[in-house]
Amino acid sequence: MADTGTPRTPRTPDSTRRSERSRRAIYEAALSLVGEAGYARTTIEGIAARAGVGKQTIYRWWPSKAAVLLEAFIDLGEQAAKAAGSGDGVYEFPDTGDLAADLRTVLRATVDELVDPRYEAPTRALTAAGVVDPALGAEFVEKLLEPSLQLYVKRLRAAQEAGDVRDGIDPRVAVELLVGPLSHRWLLRTLPLTHEYADAVVDCALGGLAPRR
Repeated sequence: MADTGTPRTPRTPDSTRRSERSRRAIYEAALSLVGEAGYARTTIEGIAARAGVGKQTIYRWWPSKAAVLLEAFIDLGEQAAKAAGSGDGVYEFPDTGDLAADLRTVLRATVDELVDPRYEAPTRALTAAGVVDPALGAEFVEKLLEPSLQLYVKRLRAAQEAGDVRDGIDPRVAVELLVGPLSHRWLLRTLPLTHEYADAVVDCALGGLAPRR
């Protein structure tokens, strides 16, 4: 093609797109390094090297490796929710009208997530870091745990209105009867975390929550 002599206008780099690529690379680097080396051995420098960015890029966006990991883990959950069919990246608690079946579905999914290497290492790392860092622990609860627990609360309140859960039961306390045993077994590795165990937890909890005849 003939040269018209008209100078080409150079493309202006899209800083937004570049920043998003860097952010995603940092997320992936943080999660993979924690899984491979553990939280204690994961460093900002290591994350930067794995992501192919300068460490100042990370410090410009996050104050610590814990903050990087927390945001990366939140994003991992949002991406999983979108892949499962939730367009906005937020899970919805099933409500089929059968409370026991709905709870078994969710607790089984929780078991699958807790034993999945993609989630297990960062979850353990954030849990441990939150114990010694109250600010991080509070953020972990606010951004990750409490929103999930409130989905249980909403479903249990609906079950109360339907007469499937006894009046006077505090749904927020009832939630802990369901998720507490799974967290205990997973965190302390007392016994295997399985679907059968999740089903047994639901049966035991509902025995105490059901209306008294």
